[in-house]
Amino acid sequence: MSSKPVDRKSNDRQLTLEESDDLIRLRAAWEVCLRRLKVDMPSAWFERFLVPLSPRSMVGDEATFACPSRFTYAWINERYVETIQRMLSDEIGRPVTVNILVEGQSKPTGQAAVAAPSTPVATPSFRLVEKYQFEKFIVGQSNRLAFAGAKAVAAEPGTKFNPLFIYSRPGLGKTHLLHAIAREILSRNPRTPIVYCTAQQFAEEFINALQNNRLDAFRRAQRNIDVWLVDDIQFIANKDKTQEEIFHTFNHLQQFGKQIVLCSDRPPRDLRVMDERLRSRFECGLVADIQMPDTETRCAILRSKAEQEKVDLSLNVAMYMAESVPGNIRILEGALTKVAAQASVEGRQIDLDLARQVVEDYYKAHAVIKPGHEEIVVEVAKHFRLSKEDLIGSSRKAPIVHARHIAVFVAREITGDSWNHLGSFFGDRDHSSMIHGYDRIQSMINDDKDLRATVKMLIRNLYPME
Repeated sequence: MSSKPVDRKSNDRQLTLEESDDLIRLRAAWEVCLRRLKVDMPSAWFERFLVPLSPRSMVGDEATFACPSRFTYAWINERYVETIQRMLSDEIGRPVTVNILVEGQSKPTGQAAVAAPSTPVATPSFRLVEKYQFEKFIVGQSNRLAFAGAKAVAAEPGTKFNPLFIYSRPGLGKTHLLHAIAREILSRNPRTPIVYCTAQQFAEEFINALQNNRLDAFRRAQRNIDVWLVDDIQFIANKDKTQEEIFHTFNHLQQFGKQIVLCSDRPPRDLRVMDERLRSRFECGLVADIQMPDTETRCAILRSKAEQEKVDLSLNVAMYMAESVPGNIRILEGALTKVAAQASVEGRQIDLDLARQVVEDYYKAHAVIKPGHEEIVVEVAKHFRLSKEDLIGSSRKAPIVHARHIAVFVAREITGDSWNHLGSFFGDRDHSSMIHGYDRIQSMINDDKDLRATVKMLIRNLYPME
């Protein structure tokens, strides 16, 4: 990788005596980040979207950049702002929050700061993402329960579904619903004290408070509120002191009827390395999942996104992309951004030919189709020199039962299917049998290196992306 600075307009790079040391460090760190980013993306996109991004200020831990247009802002904010934050944090040596504004504006575009609470408590500030509204959430069979729960919570915080626990794989809308809940509540009372944080942020602030003897202030900030929204709660697994703090915060808020909403990448019962007291509390309200949407819902989401971004996308192109682009909604929306950018660079309309070109170039070659239950069972049976009928049959011989449990574990890890769905394939067994088999292997692989290696090998052979 070349060590030369990225070519930019000289007045963007030039430092002056009036610039602060923090801004000088920000500009230097940004040059390093650009060199790293250049390696990982097409040069046309790099030159069009990232090179024009200009560091403007560094105040505390907030880095502000300017970009030339709303389209550039939307593209960066959708795809690269988290990567930029991570890289800048690495280069500067402390966590950094990135704000992006369009030239000529004094505040970041498309975001609204949460209003200060009516009581003098130090609730952490956060910004509501403009696109994360209930009106912009496409509802389908895969997410209907989670959406209904979120709407009910926003309408009457603390009275229905408390706690509300939403889980899904990444990129299917959990964070969207958290922001939508906050937005709805604040639209009625902008001074409602709300905390929104990720579990990782909670853990980092908790540790910082312990180190600096500010634990009382931290607890006041987390507990003197009306609504507590926590994303990625699975992060605190194996963090005993953080779990204990979450436990007491949860109890305090629930005791006083404050609304709690938690999100995770798995249901409470699958958070096996988490304190049982926490898991039981997470399950005492409404637990709602979001599944991968069907093709029609994916198409609707894509057209809604295109409308928001003022991208002209026909129904037949949207349906083709919904059917052809693998992965979650973030990947699907990323494909739309790629198509729109390619059309802009080439000065052409978005049509089926362009969509096919982008899908072939960026998705088809890398797509890995998940195996179905049949393939998984056949692979596991072959490894243990058994037949498929052995694994889905009624035999209680120890070697067969052990292999069957491994097949259940592998199938659950790869497909994420419900216990009932798995049970119907494995000889119409009930969900408790599936959970027992999964838990048994999960427990054994923690201590048995050979078994752990076998399971990893089976998953890798069946699904190389894992």
